[in-house]
Amino acid sequence: MTVLSSALDPSGPEYAAARETMLARLDEVGAEHAKAVVGGGEKYVARHRARGKLLARERVELLLDPDTPFLELSPLAGWGGDHTVGASLVTGIGVVEGVECLVTANDPTVRGGASNPWTLKKALRANEIARANRLPVISLVESGGADLPSQKEIFIPGGALFRDLTRLSAAGIPTVAVVFGNSTAGGAYVPGMSDHVIMVKERAKVFLGGPPLVKMATGEDADDESLGGAAMHARVSGLADHFAADEPDAIRQARRVVSRLNRPASYGTPGPVEPPLFDEDELLGVVPGDLKVPFDPREVLARLVDGSDFDEFKPLYGPSLVTGWARIHGYPVGVLANAQGVLFSAESQKAAQFIQLANQRDIPLLFLHNTTGYMVGREYEQGGIIKHGAMMINAVSNSRVPHLSVLMGASYGAGHYGMCGRAYDPRFLFSWPSAKSAVMGPQQLAGVLSLVARASAAAKGQPYDEEADAALRTMVERQIEAESLPMFLSGRLYDDGVIDPRDTRTVLGMCLSAVHRAPVEGVRGGFGVFRM
Repeated sequence: MTVLSSALDPSGPEYAAARETMLARLDEVGAEHAKAVVGGGEKYVARHRARGKLLARERVELLLDPDTPFLELSPLAGWGGDHTVGASLVTGIGVVEGVECLVTANDPTVRGGASNPWTLKKALRANEIARANRLPVISLVESGGADLPSQKEIFIPGGALFRDLTRLSAAGIPTVAVVFGNSTAGGAYVPGMSDHVIMVKERAKVFLGGPPLVKMATGEDADDESLGGAAMHARVSGLADHFAADEPDAIRQARRVVSRLNRPASYGTPGPVEPPLFDEDELLGVVPGDLKVPFDPREVLARLVDGSDFDEFKPLYGPSLVTGWARIHGYPVGVLANAQGVLFSAESQKAAQFIQLANQRDIPLLFLHNTTGYMVGREYEQGGIIKHGAMMINAVSNSRVPHLSVLMGASYGAGHYGMCGRAYDPRFLFSWPSAKSAVMGPQQLAGVLSLVARASAAAKGQPYDEEADAALRTMVERQIEAESLPMFLSGRLYDDGVIDPRDTRTVLGMCLSAVHRAPVEGVRGGFGVFRM
């Protein structure tokens, strides 16, 4: 039998404590998400509405097919910094006229939709997702261009935005720009480099230089409409392909454009979908509040995969890593899930073999993180942990099937790399509110610094200041703890969002649907040299 059982006791004290901790963390994440939703705040939202304009998320909602979900990406971008949470940009995947699309929408209630450094990073990540999964890109544009005080961090890397649009088009991935308001300076190149352009009458303003800049540069007096109005671009310059009467009309025309893109069908038809045998709500109580306490990832899989059916690979070998085959929303997946935290040589070799098998079968891989890294110590170094860990990382690096990663608990050290962390280009990476990621745990890192300082003092024959050492350890532990939390990591776009554990199956189903918009093909003999 390959159907998973469950030993989770929803009536027990451990479950109750874990659930309470998870709900408290979800409340914290929800409060930060709410900041992104309100954008520039009540004053600027009211001003925007007074101009008869829709908000960014209202535009997205009208664009999408009725009653279809929207997978928002990087909603906490910029968290913990000087810029508004969300980075004045909404990005995500939704269905338009039956076609899965990557949608971006400037939020003009935040500094007129101007781009700050996090806006740029968020937009580039969205383009990366569109390119990897061959998703048409729809840009809902209203932006004053670069936030000038931040220009030193935007101007030079910002050119990649326009490069991406041309490369998407060259790869046969359609790009559509719908201009609702200002699209000025560098922002003018978004419609300028898109395949299809729709502009709203008497609202859209697309020009490289506005009236003040033109006056300063040439001495010419010009108004917004003659420089870059929708009517001018529709009748004179030809930049506008479609001339919309108002915002709803522009969105209607965008949907019509998508309906005629003639996109190919999915490259993978999902099989029958069976719900898990166990309640997804119980995922709230699986991960202990203290990540030092291990948990069985099979409890997660039992509430995640179709029919709770999981065909485990090498169940008796390398037990600290659970590997096996399953389906999620009808799509086949190969799963690698950390069981007891530490990765040993056996787990590393098991993972490398499993990844090769998934590539032979053209099956996407799902990585469920809860690892403190690869094992250290004399016995393990002599046993070859470096070459075996490198074997696993080699396999992950050169695998070509789509990778999806979810950080459930710890994701420390090189274990984060071996489990396909951000640097290893997973198609999507999400975190649970319980997740933590850093070079190592806070106590371990502070302890290492303390030991180094002690050794240095001893080598110099100096007395060691125990009081200063205690203060240093406390400071370092607090810093690393704060920098390892999911909202901190998500704010820097080290994941694609912090999600409710109960939504994991839905999120992964949407991601698997998206990745099958491109061919799913594994590597054939293209791995690097494995050190045996």
